[in-house]
Amino acid sequence: MPLSDTKIRALKPRDRKYIEADEKGLAIEVTPTGSKRWVFRFRLHGKRPEMALGLYPDISLKRARELRDEARKYVAEDIDPRDVKRARKESALEANRNSFAAVAEEWFAAKMAHLSKSSKDRAHLALSRDLNPYLGKRPISEITPPEVLRCLRRIESRGTQETAHRVKRVASQVFRFAVATGKADRDPTTDLTGALTPTKKKHLAAITDPAEVGRLMLAIEGYQGTPVVRTALKLSPLLFCRPGELRKLEWSEINWEASQIELPGEKMKMGEPHIIPLAEQSLTLLRELEPLTGRGKYVFPSARGMSRPLSDNGVRTALRSLGYDNETMTAHGFRAMARTLLDEVLGFRVEYIEHQLAHEVKDTLGRAYNRTKHLPQRATMMQKWADYLDSLRTQAGAGNVITAKFGGQ
Repeated sequence: MPLSDTKIRALKPRDRKYIEADEKGLAIEVTPTGSKRWVFRFRLHGKRPEMALGLYPDISLKRARELRDEARKYVAEDIDPRDVKRARKESALEANRNSFAAVAEEWFAAKMAHLSKSSKDRAHLALSRDLNPYLGKRPISEITPPEVLRCLRRIESRGTQETAHRVKRVASQVFRFAVATGKADRDPTTDLTGALTPTKKKHLAAITDPAEVGRLMLAIEGYQGTPVVRTALKLSPLLFCRPGELRKLEWSEINWEASQIELPGEKMKMGEPHIIPLAEQSLTLLRELEPLTGRGKYVFPSARGMSRPLSDNGVRTALRSLGYDNETMTAHGFRAMARTLLDEVLGFRVEYIEHQLAHEVKDTLGRAYNRTKHLPQRATMMQKWADYLDSLRTQAGAGNVITAKFGGQ
């Protein structure tokens, strides 16, 4: 007599497991612990094997009968349904290993480990918030351009076009990694060229006219803020490193004997260690600050406590107090200022400048140069740059800034 849910619920455990039959080979097995398991018994190749279909009530009576009927069709075709089940399980496992989320995790570990924390955080956010919730479980080889575009459209709907473009770049890197590792045939984001709303590239404000730079240096010299902010402001044009690298600078990263700052790779945007040669002017500023903050970790500690670095608003607020708003000059703008004048006025070789800006520079074989490349020349450049800024400040104070091009280096 066929089973019913009432009969199944009434089945009680015994000292030994026992079987209650339904029909057409379906039965339920009751164990001494009280668990109930569906089994399908069939005859194939002269044997009478059985196939587990799952636990009750996770698998209902109706669903168990559906699974039994499907298995009976395979038996009728002389196919062992257990082989089909194993193949499906292996296929699902393979699909899971090759899902977008799994490949993205593999890409992140292989390609992002050496980059800065901020770069890793941005990539992780793009994956966790904007890509994995919609593409994560999909086999990466089956994802289509429209699927990716729908993810990007969701981002655009938030009014964040730049984020949509950045997430598209992250997705593209994951797909290209999948192609390289044999998990996909192509990168579907290549079909999305022009599909997103274009962004207007915003260049951070920077002063590059020598006369204006001289007046800026004169204003900085007269800044009356705290010693920490005043020194950070004065070092910003001298070092022209990224603002975050300056404000998070640690005393342990200053090599006094070699007259240079040595930043570890985890602090750098490109993930590679970086050296900043120190001109005499920079060394003087640091030595003057050391008695005030040298006992702590950070060269420029926060006013809220020595255990925290200076706020990213520190130098920006100082510039504003001097009359330079975000449309005129930014803390990041000192990099563009140095890049322009070192090239166009002082005539230094571009590779020296690019190395000092901690940009990725490669040799003729495409290999990235190490941090010590051109270091003596860069040290000379940094000293001449500091002297040039002094001369511009002096000339601005005298009302006579010379803008003629200096001799090439």
